[in-house]
Amino acid sequence: MTHTLLTRSTVIDAPLERVRSLIEDPHAWESWSPWQELDPAMQQTYSGAERGVGAKMVWAGNKKAGEGRMTVVTVEDNLVEVDIEFIKPWAAQNRSHFKLQPTEGGTAVAWSMSGEQNLMMKVMFKVFNMQKRIGADFERGLARLKAVAEG
Repeated sequence: MTHTLLTRSTVIDAPLERVRSLIEDPHAWESWSPWQELDPAMQQTYSGAERGVGAKMVWAGNKKAGEGRMTVVTVEDNLVEVDIEFIKPWAAQNRSHFKLQPTEGGTAVAWSMSGEQNLMMKVMFKVFNMQKRIGADFERGLARLKAVAEG
């Protein structure tokens, strides 16, 4: 059963199209992803479409960064969805949902993650307070996305 694990949001003083372009392009994630700093020597390989649906990125890094792949699966006016498969340090499949809404201050962005949680993942979420940890990552990522989009 798939369910939302967490959601964080912000308002970015930039047009929706600019914000969406930074999310639908895996190359652009290097400028705002909260996980980029986990391993400055992380190897990233791109394939598929340059941007938008079918754009892919594979990463392999140190113990903190782990290993995995992401694929942009949905790009609509107000929504970008990215499938993220973690291979190391543990296997997991999640989907990130970026809901974009034009607002008076620019663009409201809500970043959610959903996925299956087997028993081990449920225990890890509780024991390691993953809601708080991943939530902090999302908040940092949204702050960086805001800085890049507004810059």
